Amino acid sequence: MLLTQCKAPEAQQQSSAKVIATPAPEMLAVAKGVGIDVPNIDKSVKPCDDFYLYANGNWIKNNPVPATESIWSSFNEVAERNNAILRQLLNNAAATTNAEKGSNLQKVGDYFYSGMDSAGIETAGLAPLKPELDRLNAVKDLKGLQNMLATHQMHGFGPMFGSYVGQDDKISTQYALFVFQGGIGLPDRDYYLKDDKRSKEIRTAYLNYLRNMFTLLGDSEKQAVANANKVMAIETRLAKASKSRVELRDPYANYNKMTVAEFQKLMPNLNVKNWLTNMKLGAAKEVIVGQPAFFKELNAMLKSVPVADWKTYMRLRMVSSLASALPNAYAQENFNFFSKTLSGAKQMQPRWKRMARATDNALGEALGQLYVEKTFSPEAKAKALTMIKNLQAAFQEHVKTLDWMSEETKQKAMQKLDAFAVKIGYPDQWKDYSTFDVNRGPYVMNVLRARMFDYNDMASKLGKPVDRNEWHMSPPTVNAYYNPSMNEIVFPAGILQPPFFDPKADDAVNYGGMGAVIGHELTHGFDDQGRQYDHEGNLKDWWTKEDAERFAKHTEMVDKQYSAYQPLDSVFVNGQLTMGENIADIGGLNIAFTALQKANAGKTDPKYDGFTQNQRFFLAWAQNWRINATDQYLRQQVMTDPHSPGKFRCNGPLANMPQFYEAFGCKEGDKMVRKPEERIRIW
Repeated sequence: MLLTQCKAPEAQQQSSAKVIATPAPEMLAVAKGVGIDVPNIDKSVKPCDDFYLYANGNWIKNNPVPATESIWSSFNEVAERNNAILRQLLNNAAATTNAEKGSNLQKVGDYFYSGMDSAGIETAGLAPLKPELDRLNAVKDLKGLQNMLATHQMHGFGPMFGSYVGQDDKISTQYALFVFQGGIGLPDRDYYLKDDKRSKEIRTAYLNYLRNMFTLLGDSEKQAVANANKVMAIETRLAKASKSRVELRDPYANYNKMTVAEFQKLMPNLNVKNWLTNMKLGAAKEVIVGQPAFFKELNAMLKSVPVADWKTYMRLRMVSSLASALPNAYAQENFNFFSKTLSGAKQMQPRWKRMARATDNALGEALGQLYVEKTFSPEAKAKALTMIKNLQAAFQEHVKTLDWMSEETKQKAMQKLDAFAVKIGYPDQWKDYSTFDVNRGPYVMNVLRARMFDYNDMASKLGKPVDRNEWHMSPPTVNAYYNPSMNEIVFPAGILQPPFFDPKADDAVNYGGMGAVIGHELTHGFDDQGRQYDHEGNLKDWWTKEDAERFAKHTEMVDKQYSAYQPLDSVFVNGQLTMGENIADIGGLNIAFTALQKANAGKTDPKYDGFTQNQRFFLAWAQNWRINATDQYLRQQVMTDPHSPGKFRCNGPLANMPQFYEAFGCKEGDKMVRKPEERIRIW
C-alpha cells in the first residue's frame, strides 16, 4: 500500500509514492496457547493442492462477509478487537466533562462526542459550511479561483492536484515541496477510460452519485444533471492526463525538480507564487513535479474550462470530501456509491465505529497514548525487538549467500541493511496537539480544524531539519510500513497484539505470523522500488549494471507468476502493479523461515496438535491471509491495490519454497509445487 505524507480526503484520492505499507496479516485465535486455530483447517483439501484452502477452508465457510463490510479477514478480526478497546476509551473520554481544557483527554473526548452527536449534525445541516460555500460562489474570475484552490487544498478537499511537503527523494536530509496528479473522484483513472461493462456501470453510478449530491445541495433536478456532467467532464480530462498506477511506481520518472520560475512556466495559469503564498509555502525555491504532462494539461484546462464549471467542480469536491461529517443524507449517498457500488458493502458501519476511526485519524497519537497504556507492555516490545534483530541477521545471511549478486553490490546491500531504523509500538516523542482547538460541535468544524492542523504541521517542515522521530501511522493501527526515504521499518502497537503477535505463543507461530511481516517490511527496502534508495534514504543507483539486469530477470519471473492468478472470471492480478508487495511476501517468508531455524537451533521439535515446528510456521503464515471478500471489492483491489488478493499472497510464496514442500511432503506434480526452473528466490 502507498501512503502519502499528508493526510488526504476520504475515499477518493490517488496517492504519491513515499511509504510502502502492507495490510497487516494477523495470527489466529490462540488454540491451547499454541496460536494455530486448528478448527479452521479443512482436512478434505490436500495441503499440496491448495494450502490456502487447507489452512483456512473451514474459516472461509463459517465467516461470510458481514453486511457492513466488503472484506472480512484476519486483519479485520484484529481491528475489531482494537475497536472494542478504542470504543471504551472514547466513551470514557467523552463522558469526562471536567477534563482539563486543552488536554489530550479533552480533545479526544470532545472530538468523539461531536461526531456521535447525530442530532446536532442534522440540526446544523450545511450551515457550518455556508461561509465557505458563499466564498466559492462569489468567485468571478481565474484569480479568485486560484485563491480558492489553495484554501480547498489546505482543507483536504482534493481539487485539481495534490501537494505535500516531505523528504526530498534525492536529498533525504532536506524537506521538499512535491506536487502530483490528482483531482479525480473515482479511485483510479482507468475507471474513466475503460470501455468494459463494469467500468461503464461504475461511471453511470458515479454520475448518479454526483447528481444526488447536487440535489442535496439544493440544485434543481435539471441543474443537478447538468452539474454532474460538468464534473465528470473535468475529471475525465484529468484522468486522461494522468499516469497509470504502474507508471507511478517509477520513482525516477516521478521526480522532476524545477525552480519555482520553471514551474510557473509550466503552469502560467496557476500563478504559482500566489498559490505558494496562499498555501503558506512562500519560502519554497523549488518544486518536485511528479507528472509534468498532467500539469501541462491542467494548465490548459484552467484557461479553457469556464470558471463557473470549476466552481461547480470545487463545490462538489468540498461536500463529497466532508460527506461523513454532514447530515445522514450526504453520508448515505457517499456510502451508497463508494462502499456499496464500488466495494459491495450492504450496510453502513455503526456510527461509533466510523467515529472511532475518524478520531484516530484526527488525534492518532493523543488517542494512541491512551491505547498503549492498556494494550502494549514493555515485555511485548522487547520480544518484538528481539525478533526483528533475528530477522535482520537472517537477511544478512541470505545476502551473503546470494548466487546472482556480485560482492560489490552485496557490500552496499549489507550497508543498507545495517542502517535500517526500527520503530516499535509508539513514538518516543508524542505529537503536540496544543494548537488544535477541539470542542463539542459542530462536528464538521472539528474535521476542518483537524485537516488544517495536519496541513500546518506538514507545511511548517519546509526549511527545517528532517524529523526522524515522526510516525505515519497511529499506535492503534493494525498495519506496518517501510519508508524508503527514512530507510526505516515501523510496527505500531495495533499489529503487535495477541493473537497475531503473542509473547506466550511458540516461536513457530510468531515467526510465521509477525516474523513474516517483519521480513516483508525489511524486503521492501530491496524490492523493485525500495532497492533504488541507498542506505541514507536517497534515490541513488548503488547497483552494478550486471546485478541490476539479473535482478530484473528475477522480477520478470515474479510478474509472470502473479499475473497468471485469477481471483474472478476474466479478472487477473496485475503483476506489475503488485510487484513490490509480491517480492516482499516471497522474501519476507523465506527470511522468517531462516530466522526461526536459527532461533530454535539445537532445540527439540515437539508437535502441537499433531504439527511439527515447520508445519506450524507455514500454517501461521497461511492463516494470516484468510479472507472473504465481495466480488466488487476484488475487482477494485485488482485495479487499484498494490497488494495481491489474500489467497495468492499465501500460496504464491509457498509455491516457490522447497522447505514448504518438505514440511508437508509435497512432490513434483502436486499443484503447489512449481518446476525447479520456475521457482523464485530473490532474497
